[in-house]
Amino acid sequence: MAPGTNDKQPAETKDDERVAALRRFAAAGRNRRRARLAGSAVLMAIALTGGAIAFGSDGDSGTAAVATSSAVDPALLASGDLDTTIASLQAHLRTQPKDSDSWATLGLAYVEQARTKGDPSRYPQAEKALKRALLITPDNDQALAAEAALAAARHEFAPALTYADQALKQNAYNANALSSRIDALVELGRYDEASKAADLADQRKPGVPVFTRYAYVRELRGDVRGARRVLTQALATATSKGDISYVAAQLGLLAWNQGDYKSALNYYARALAADENYLPALEGRARAQAATGDRADAIKGMELVVSRYPLPQPLVELGELYEDRGAKGDKERAENQYALVEAWIALARANGVNADLDTALAAADHGNRAEALKAARTEWARRHTVHTADALAWALHVNGKDKEALPYARQATATGYHNASFLYHLGMIELAGGEKAAGRAALAKALDLNPGFSPLGARAARKALEAAK
Repeated sequence: MAPGTNDKQPAETKDDERVAALRRFAAAGRNRRRARLAGSAVLMAIALTGGAIAFGSDGDSGTAAVATSSAVDPALLASGDLDTTIASLQAHLRTQPKDSDSWATLGLAYVEQARTKGDPSRYPQAEKALKRALLITPDNDQALAAEAALAAARHEFAPALTYADQALKQNAYNANALSSRIDALVELGRYDEASKAADLADQRKPGVPVFTRYAYVRELRGDVRGARRVLTQALATATSKGDISYVAAQLGLLAWNQGDYKSALNYYARALAADENYLPALEGRARAQAATGDRADAIKGMELVVSRYPLPQPLVELGELYEDRGAKGDKERAENQYALVEAWIALARANGVNADLDTALAAADHGNRAEALKAARTEWARRHTVHTADALAWALHVNGKDKEALPYARQATATGYHNASFLYHLGMIELAGGEKAAGRAALAKALDLNPGFSPLGARAARKALEAAK
């Protein structure tokens, strides 16, 4: 019997139950968290980076980075939505249990479902399906490529690269493997190799999944104009609703990162016109609304997002919106969101997801600072990316280790990646280390690039800039 074939509940009911379960889990540790937060002097906020396979952070979960996560594989949606496709595959496999390709497709579908619904409990199901596929056909390139996607979703990027290479040995034109290989190299910080991998993928299997990755590699190197051009071309060629919503949302994120909120809102509107429930667009729209001062709609929108998919980044951002509003009861509401982040991280780890980066980013400003530093050091030992460098720098800073933090903060900004949060962290660390002129310059650049990059962070940056005159 296929994994999950006994699961008869409607998707909405399962989503509601999962959110409720997270809230119950979080409530158990809420008093402990309140005690920690009460002693925290850190009021500065950061936006959680989304990793390459987003939970949409992928990849690192979530705002900053998540341009590398793929849109739902069009083949999976050819007959309808993802839930329908999974149900069809399960029914097929009950009668054809030796169909290796269908087991591989089911495994990949579970990975996509985990990503789009923020439900890491799907990863063990994906693992079982893919083991079944490879037991039947050990050299099945689709199954190996799906293993790469699963490993990347769990933030195990070295194994993801190995699986992608194995799949490409069997089929050099496997689109999923080509894309996963780019993802893995990006998330290992091997940007030169990732650029070459994107070129190769573009030669072999040009299309929306490759174009979006190609654009992200350019963005990481500071080539915003090139990234925008590639994404615009990708949107012009997109035909399915899934591709349109995905690429439009990526253009929205790119515009938001540059402080162009009007364009960002227009792109998010286009994404939602294609799919009114597309999570990254709903989340991005709320973020852009907050940046333009439309706080009420931003909170309403982010509440909708976390009610469906309680992922670390939107949970933190909603908490920060509550804190920034500062009305009666908002501090408690904010703390509740931060407690849910801990619950999600625990759930992710229980299902084989490496959540050290999520832990470092959330805990640095809204939790246990010593735990944040431990997680950041562990993640840095695994991979050297701009996002892990930034997370380690900030964790060191909030623990009073500014001299050690500075090289990492500078490394995070060395590629030219236009990220206001990174610049904000650099500026605060430079100021703390006595480098007043450099710190002021970095903070001014962050606010000039994206003045609404974070409700609390932008406010703290302006306050620090004024104090450093």
